[in-house]
Amino acid sequence: MSTSAEAAALSTRRLPGDLAMWFFILAELTVFALLILAFAVAQALNPPLFSEGRQMLDRSTGLAMTLSLLSAGLFAALAQEQVRQDRPRQAALLLWLALLVAGGYVALKLIEYAHLLANGLGLEHNTFFTLYWILTAFHFLHVLLGMVILAWLAEGCRRRRYGAQQCSGLESGVLYWHMVDLVWVLLFPVVYILG
Repeated sequence: MSTSAEAAALSTRRLPGDLAMWFFILAELTVFALLILAFAVAQALNPPLFSEGRQMLDRSTGLAMTLSLLSAGLFAALAQEQVRQDRPRQAALLLWLALLVAGGYVALKLIEYAHLLANGLGLEHNTFFTLYWILTAFHFLHVLLGMVILAWLAEGCRRRRYGAQQCSGLESGVLYWHMVDLVWVLLFPVVYILG
């Protein structure tokens, strides 16, 4: 490749999405990192309590929730690629699929919460469940916001607000969803598996 072609390629490269979204994601990841650190420290201080708490969680449900969020992330990424190829209608369908699959996570999490509450394993049961509820509920709120964003993006694609040349808003929304995925990929082993 010639030097001028390399310079042109470099000049067209940019960080996907909006810079403000990157700062927001960094701030949110920092909060989650602090919460996960608190969980790890509390676990180090009382390993038997945390091991006992984990036994009361269903790992297969946790795995199903993980697959649900990652599938939604895949559909969102595919939608973003469709927009880059100037096919917003196809992107809208993929975003609605992402939303549908993410709804599976919400349903599973609500069933898990109901089961735990029915067994008296609420926020004040012990340190493990206090941190479990804080971490997972905080993440759950992010999932709900992410689903609102996915719906907004899907409608925007349907109305052709996004295209190959104007996709920064869509990229920012998809970045947010990937942050939600990333956090759950960290939370699942920390809360459900690792001792």
